[in-house]
Amino acid sequence: MKPYNIRLIIAGIVGILSILAVCGLFYPIRFMDIQFIPILQRLIFDFSILTAVLFGIIIVLTLLFGRFYCSTICPFGVLQEFIALVIHKRRKVYHPLEGGSKSVIPGWGKYLQYLIAGLAFGALLGGSVLLIRYIDPYTIFGSAVSLSVFGIIAVLIILPLVFFKNRFFCTNICPVGAVLGLISKVSPNKIYMDENCVKCGICANNCPSGCIDHKEKFVDNETCVKCLKCLSVCPKSAIKYGMNRTPHPKGAMEQKVKFNSKRRDFVWGIGALVILGAGYAAGINFTKNIAKKVRDIILPAGADNPNRMANKCLNCNLCINNCPNGILTKADDKFSVVHIDYEKGKHYCEYNCHKCSQVCPSGAIKKISLTEKQNTRIGMASVTPHCVGCGACETACPTGAITIEKPDLQIAHVDIRYHAVIDGSKCIGCGMCATVCKPQAISIFAVNEQLIS
Repeated sequence: MKPYNIRLIIAGIVGILSILAVCGLFYPIRFMDIQFIPILQRLIFDFSILTAVLFGIIIVLTLLFGRFYCSTICPFGVLQEFIALVIHKRRKVYHPLEGGSKSVIPGWGKYLQYLIAGLAFGALLGGSVLLIRYIDPYTIFGSAVSLSVFGIIAVLIILPLVFFKNRFFCTNICPVGAVLGLISKVSPNKIYMDENCVKCGICANNCPSGCIDHKEKFVDNETCVKCLKCLSVCPKSAIKYGMNRTPHPKGAMEQKVKFNSKRRDFVWGIGALVILGAGYAAGINFTKNIAKKVRDIILPAGADNPNRMANKCLNCNLCINNCPNGILTKADDKFSVVHIDYEKGKHYCEYNCHKCSQVCPSGAIKKISLTEKQNTRIGMASVTPHCVGCGACETACPTGAITIEKPDLQIAHVDIRYHAVIDGSKCIGCGMCATVCKPQAISIFAVNEQLIS
C-alpha cells in the first residue's frame, strides 16, 4: 500500500473519532488532549510533566518528520482534506501540456500568517484565548461539528478557500501551521525531487498546499503538510521523502528564496515580535476586564470563576455533548463561553459525574477528581416563602445540606408549616433540590468564586 493511502486511512480514523467525540458518542481515548493549542495552554498555565512530555513529542516529531500533525492529527486539517477529495472530483483534471504551477516563493500570505500567529500567541501568553479561539483549527472543528453559530460561519468562509485554494487556511492563516512550518524548515526529512523528474507538473497540480514548483524542481517544506500525495501521483517515482543525501546544485528557485529571505525575513521577524508584544499586552488586558460585567453565571466544577473561564475556554464544545445531563450550554449573549443552564436537560448537575472535567483539553475546566468535584461549590440554593415543607428536596440532596424544620410554635400562632432550611456549608449548588421541588420554591444562584469544602 502506498504511503499516501496509509496516511489517508489514519487521517480518516482520526476524523471519524473526532466527530464522534465532539458529538458525545464515543470518546474513550482522550486524543483531543494532544491538540496543539489546548496542550500549549495547559503547558503554560497548568504545567505538568505529562503535558510537557506530550507537547515535546509533537515538537520532536515535527522536527524529525515535518508537518505530519497538520495532515494526520489536526481534525480540522483532516476535515478540509476530505472536503477537498469530494469537491475536487468535479473539477477539471490537470493536463501537463496546459501549463504549470505558480511560483511558491514565500509571499505576503505566509508573512501575514506569522503576524497572525504573533498576535494570537502573544495574547495567549498574556493569559487569554480570546483571539486564538477564532483561528485555532481545533476550536473551529469543534464549533463546526457542534453546529455553533461561529463554527457554521467559519466553515462557510473556509469552504470556498478549500474549493479554490485547497489547504490555503493551513498555509496562510493557521497560527499552528505557522509554528510547525518554521520547525519543519530544519527537519532532516523533506520532500524533494531527484534526477528522474521530467517536470511534467502532475505533482504541483495535485499538491493541496501549493508548495511545489515543478519547473524549478523545488518543494517548500515549510508549507508542505506531508500529505504524501505527490509521491503517490508521480509517474516517474521521482519525488522522494526522507534525507536527500545526493549532492546537487542549488536550483534557481532555492537561490531566489534564500536571496529574498535575507532582508524580508528580518523585517517581518521584527514585525512579528512587535505584534507578539502587542498581543501579550492585549491578553493581559483581556484577563482583567473580559468578565467584569458578568453576573449570575454558574460554571462547571473546576472552572473556578467567570473571568478565568472566559479567558481559558476555547469554545470547542467538547464538554457540552459529553455532559450526560445536558445542562451545559454554548456561548451566548449572557456569557461568551460554555456555562451551565439549569433550564436545559435534566436541570441538575449529576453528583457522581465529572465528565466535563475529564474531557476538557484546554484546562479551562480543571481535571479534578470526582471527590473534589463533589465538594466544589458551583452555586448556592435559596428557599422562597412558597416552600410547603414536603421534604422532596431533603431526600434528593446528595450532600445533606437541606433539612425540614418546624417553625417556632410561639411565633406561628395560626398556620403551622414546615419549611426547608439550607446549610450553606454543605450546599454545592448542584440543582437537584430545585429540580424535584414541585412548588418551584428553590432557586440556584451563582457564586463569584468556586470553593472546595
